[in-house]
Amino acid sequence: MLSSRQVYANSWMTVREDTIRRSDGTHGIYGVVDKPTYALVIPRDGDRLHLVEQFRYPVRERCWEFPAGTAPDRAAVDPADLAVRELQEETGLVAARMELIGRLDVAPGMSSQRGTVWLATGLTAGPARREATEQDMRSVWFASDEVEAMAVRGEITDSQTLAAYLLLQLHDRR
Repeated sequence: MLSSRQVYANSWMTVREDTIRRSDGTHGIYGVVDKPTYALVIPRDGDRLHLVEQFRYPVRERCWEFPAGTAPDRAAVDPADLAVRELQEETGLVAARMELIGRLDVAPGMSSQRGTVWLATGLTAGPARREATEQDMRSVWFASDEVEAMAVRGEITDSQTLAAYLLLQLHDRR
């Protein structure tokens, strides 16, 4: 990198433009979206998985996803603590056991954001503690085969949720 300048910032992300020198010596630019590490949680009770549905402004539709999120104000939070917080915040569930089952890069061609994927088991229900922007969120249990059918039908399109489901399948095979 030859130089870098921030071109935008808000409480959740920054955008920077980096001037680079490629391996062949030519110069170019990269626009990079910087966001803090997120935690995605797969709540599982036997063969049931818990998903949340919420409106996603960039795609202008409601999306089914596993509970996930980052800390406000781009704060650096321990991923395990973030996973516990996101699970309870979005679903009201508290897990007796949280197991790290993988890591994901959101969009490595344009973003620095990385995520951790957690399997939550031994779940106890309680009240959700959603942020103001999450008040329209729905939270529902689905059988694993229904989650797969939803993905096939295009009802689950969130790439992190689909990738996390693959990590869960690989985890279960071990």
